[in-house]
Order: sequence, then C-alpha cells, then structure tokens
Amino acid sequence: MPYDAEILVIGCGNVLFKDDGFGPAVIEALEEYSKEKPLPENSMILDAGTGGPHFVFTLPQECWKKMIILDVVEFGAEPGTLRKFDVHELPEGSYENVHSWPVSQPLHDLSEICEVIVIGCQPEHVSAPDVEMGLTPRVENAIPEAIKMILKEIGVQNDSPN
Repeated sequence: MPYDAEILVIGCGNVLFKDDGFGPAVIEALEEYSKEKPLPENSMILDAGTGGPHFVFTLPQECWKKMIILDVVEFGAEPGTLRKFDVHELPEGSYENVHSWPVSQPLHDLSEICEVIVIGCQPEHVSAPDVEMGLTPRVENAIPEAIKMILKEIGVQNDSPN
C-alpha cells in the first residue's frame, strides 16, 4: 500500500492561497531536514495538499499508529502561533478547509484506529479565492518550530531543524 508506515506526517493545504500553504511548506522543509538527518524508518511524510480529506484520511491502513497533520487552524491566536490539537478538541463539523469541506469527521473516525493530532498554525491571511503564492512572514517563521514539534511527536529528541 502507498501509505504503509506506523507514523504519517501529513501536510494539508493549498499553496495557491497564501497561508493555507503552511502544511505543504512544512513538509517541504521536513523533507530537506531529513536529507541530512533521516527520520525513523517507521515514519512517512506526505504533502497531501487539498486531497487529505478525500484520499488519505479515508484510506486507513492497519499499520497506522499515529497521524500528525499540519494545517492552518483558526483559533484566535497571533498569526504564526502553533498549537497541538487532539482530534477530540476539534468539534465535529467545525474544522473545515478553505473550501468548506468538513475535515473533522474523517479525523474523528481515524482516531478510532490510530492516534491523530493536528499541529495547527494560526494564519494571518488565507487569500481564497484569490491566488496569492507564498506564506506571510509570521507563518513562514513558524516552520522551524513546527518541525521541532513533529520531531518530538515521532520520537526524535534534542534535534533542531536549524
């Protein structure tokens, strides 16, 4: 199967809509980091773009033990602020991507077979439906801390992406 790993690190979002590209940007940075310091063999990183809810989250594998999702989440903090959310902190039907597709229901369903967490970044500007490439500076600056949070979650201690 294409997603055979105990730990999946999945970046969600659309790079065409400014800060909505946070998840894919973190995955790109993590891929660069892992060239120098390989991640554990039981982990897989994946840029799911906008397809996470439809392609990844609905295709659970028995081998999955943990899913770490990176995405923008509106939670009323300063732009660029990161927060780890347990999937049960996301009320069913409340976590939607910029296209208003409900994401929390598949995540709640997945949490019955594996641990699911969301590392959410407070966006400054999501430009949808207008195309604006690139992250705002505060969200861009959150990427190294997001990588540290991922490394901690997958059991890589005392490692810095810088």
